[in-house]
Amino acid sequence: MHRGFFARHGRALREGARDGVPIGLGYLAVSFSLGIAARGVGLTPFQGFLASLLNNASAGEYAAFTLIAAGGSYLEMAIVTLIANARYMLMSCAISQRFAPGTRLVHRILVGFDLTDEVFGIAIARPGYVDPYYSYGAMISSMPGWAVGTALGIALGNVMPPRVVSALSVALFGMFLAIIIPPARRNRVVRAFVALSFAASAAFEFAPVVSALPGGTRTIILTVALSAAAALLFPVEDGGAGELGEDEASLESLGEDVVAAVDAREGGDRHAG
Repeated sequence: MHRGFFARHGRALREGARDGVPIGLGYLAVSFSLGIAARGVGLTPFQGFLASLLNNASAGEYAAFTLIAAGGSYLEMAIVTLIANARYMLMSCAISQRFAPGTRLVHRILVGFDLTDEVFGIAIARPGYVDPYYSYGAMISSMPGWAVGTALGIALGNVMPPRVVSALSVALFGMFLAIIIPPARRNRVVRAFVALSFAASAAFEFAPVVSALPGGTRTIILTVALSAAAALLFPVEDGGAGELGEDEASLESLGEDVVAAVDAREGGDRHAG
């Protein structure tokens, strides 16, 4: 049983854990400043560790800490956190399209639990169907960095100069560039829309009305608008299965239950004839 599991998912799990290491190091630096904010509202290192382990999202946590300081209710905290983290609903919709049919609900829920910007980025960039165990591996090596960094920020306070913390966080921006540059070099449409997204994001920062919106809201508007435009102007035939590498090898690596589900959807055995 264990041999069968590792034969199907062992490689994805190892690659996810490897790719999650730089994310975890970036999280360690970024969440240090989050810990300083948590200390300001009276949280202990353990409470900060637990908060970051269960809510791996900086905007949502900052909003929650602000409400804690203001004495807000649980309902207010839930609503504000939902709004601050709304962009993750878009990411969840996108990653769900990359799961093979037959991927169980429990895997979809667990992947959604820690679908951060960075984990989403490295998972969506992989060819073929996304194996949930790749995301699990990335979570194993990245989530502790976020939680530990928050606890250290609370424990050490302002010992580390703010400029040093800011400099360390640059690692995350470098990782994002490493994610988007390879597909942009291969595909001129992707390259054009990446450049367009940069320009539109800068314009939204200074444009009337939209500049007053929260950063997360501007991100959602741009994501929906640009992705819809790309889909309408440059549709990919058959969902891009050939381009993404969603072939026999990619499918069979996910297990017999997934293969059976695809067979049922396509109305026959993939191996018939």
